[in-house]
Amino acid sequence: MKPEQITAWALNELPAEEQPKIEAALQADPMVLSQADEVKSFCDFLSAELRDEDFALSEDQRSALAALPPPTALAESTPWWRRYAIANIATAAAVVVISGVLMIKQEKQQAAEEFVLTGDDLKVQAAPVLPDKADAKKVQMSPVPQPGKPSVTGLADAAPPGLMAPPPPPALKAPQLVTAVPVSRGRGNVELQNGRTRDGVIRRAQTVEDGRRAQTVEDGTAPSELPERLGYVVEPQYDRKPNTETYSQFIENTVQEVARAPLSTFSIDVDTASYSNVRRFLNQNMLPPQEAVRIEELVNYFPYDIEGPAAGKDPFAVHVELSECPWQPQHRLARIAIKGREIGMEHRSSNLVFLVDVSGSMSEPNKLPLVQQSLRMLTQRLGEEDRVSLVVYAGSSGVVLPSTSGQKKVEILAAVDNLRAGGGTHGSAGIKLAYEQAVSGFIKDGVNRVILCTDGDFNVGTTSPEELEKLITEKARSGVFLSVLGYGSGNLQDRTMETLADKGNGNYAYIDNLAEARKVLVEQMSGTLVTIAKDVKIQVEFNPAQVRGYRLIGYENRLLAKEDFNDDTKDAGEIGAGHTVTALYEIVPASLPLDAKPQPLVDSLKYQNEVAVAAPLPDANLAPTAQTHEVMTVKLRYKKPDGNVSQLIEVPVKDEGKKLKAASREFKFATAIAGFGLLLRDSAYKGQLTWDSIRQLARDGKGPDKNGYRGEFLQLIEKGAAMAPSRPQ
Repeated sequence: MKPEQITAWALNELPAEEQPKIEAALQADPMVLSQADEVKSFCDFLSAELRDEDFALSEDQRSALAALPPPTALAESTPWWRRYAIANIATAAAVVVISGVLMIKQEKQQAAEEFVLTGDDLKVQAAPVLPDKADAKKVQMSPVPQPGKPSVTGLADAAPPGLMAPPPPPALKAPQLVTAVPVSRGRGNVELQNGRTRDGVIRRAQTVEDGRRAQTVEDGTAPSELPERLGYVVEPQYDRKPNTETYSQFIENTVQEVARAPLSTFSIDVDTASYSNVRRFLNQNMLPPQEAVRIEELVNYFPYDIEGPAAGKDPFAVHVELSECPWQPQHRLARIAIKGREIGMEHRSSNLVFLVDVSGSMSEPNKLPLVQQSLRMLTQRLGEEDRVSLVVYAGSSGVVLPSTSGQKKVEILAAVDNLRAGGGTHGSAGIKLAYEQAVSGFIKDGVNRVILCTDGDFNVGTTSPEELEKLITEKARSGVFLSVLGYGSGNLQDRTMETLADKGNGNYAYIDNLAEARKVLVEQMSGTLVTIAKDVKIQVEFNPAQVRGYRLIGYENRLLAKEDFNDDTKDAGEIGAGHTVTALYEIVPASLPLDAKPQPLVDSLKYQNEVAVAAPLPDANLAPTAQTHEVMTVKLRYKKPDGNVSQLIEVPVKDEGKKLKAASREFKFATAIAGFGLLLRDSAYKGQLTWDSIRQLARDGKGPDKNGYRGEFLQLIEKGAAMAPSRPQ
């Protein structure tokens, strides 16, 4: 459906013959219908505002206008110089009137808007229209970081492609946090005059009734003492909150000398949260914290056109490609790509437990409401063989929906729609209860998974990362895996959620908008939920006859000791159906010296001579296989989802001396993403990288872009390039 058709539908401007067709198309696609409803709500809001009676002409003004001669009479009886003078005066008067109207509108809108500061971030959101009821239910308002220019929350993300977001409301000089609460029936509203309230007491407010100003409510008037005709009062709800987002600290991988460390070992990673989180920052015109930029998650966010495994073989295929390194042309760059076997959800019964954080911190629009929209989309994909449970946690935990058939979508959606936020965050109790539900409904040879939706703010019960790791690791042994979906901003606990997913044999994604929810839970549903291999480890052995040194790009928090590769008791990452996992190595050829800039990891030895590594190792110290011209051997170990013994795959690799221009399209695109991460992190190893060079690489590697992910990445490059100079050095 075209954006202009949705706009016409929202404005009630569709031709009569097209109206039924558009309505049918909207009903057929719940996501588009939801987006169209939001557009219509905003259009209705604007229409109501533009009909405001405050701007209507008085009876005296109408009479004066009626007494004026008609335009034709004026033209015939008035000299030409007076007509032009009158026209100019009328134009000036119109400008004055319009300016006055806009100023009055701004003053009125200030009483109906909410401004929240979260750290250095600012969000503006128009207050919702309250029902005319005598109950005092609070309308939850919530902050979304919006640096620089504020915008209306939710509309930009939810609008169909091509629709422009509405213009932002005017900003207040003094930010305040208020919520409207109906206390009695009536059409009046309260206008704040000094922008302050305290302890639920009105601080100099004025009622507005039927478009005219009424009495003034003096300072200190309690809500219970307000006159009957007063419709609404304004009271405080939250205090100003600092930005408390947390990320795992890590040190960037350094160049390793092959003579001293010929083996590089790490756990596979299919998390993608870092990319969508970085996108969130850049879309808000901010550079992300360096710790939030995990390069492997940026690279692995994208699907790649790579051949999968042969039928009946291993659950994934391994491909290795080498070319020159774009930021250090004398070096080589190796891309190791693993492609998982495609398995559709239609072939697997699922036992899913939605575990939803409904604590007070989840009340913001980009948290619980977005969670609900995400789960609605996932629910639409469920079938007769699927089972769903819904568990919530805040100050306490409970089962909102016991195990229910996926066919009963009305019941599932009703349970999701009825979720409300409030209270503390007793996360550990909710996790235990969710696993109990999943274990009780366990489906053999099916998908058994807990889907945790949270901002990661665990402030009650088990809160330390160590205790959470132990709890999740223990529960994962039951055969129930964990997917963690992160939401929100301002207090996003990225470190906690990454830990939970790693220990729960699952994956971690960050949901910043509806499009990302669709990607994770609809377009890549099987990869998110169906695990085809667990405890996947990679170990690369470099040939010292060909390689002087190497550097693994990313995976800093996934490194393993070389002994862990053959130890089946060591936990590692999981691969989902159809997943593509990429790892990049920058390689220093044996003919070149190592870069002297990185600091040595240890001081020189005092009591013995060190092994000389300034030149290639003598042939006497090399095994016969070193003369095969192999650059390295890539080894993988993995277990079947229900297995305990690992299996080994080995892939020897030779370097054909390929130039960057001759590299594959997918190699270029993955390299561009890695370079993007290096520049965002202001890496010490960015070498000759520039924003122009990664922009060109991304364009060369873009290729077919079915879902628009790669085109969006090109837009993020432009935003990063515009802001990069502002990062402190």
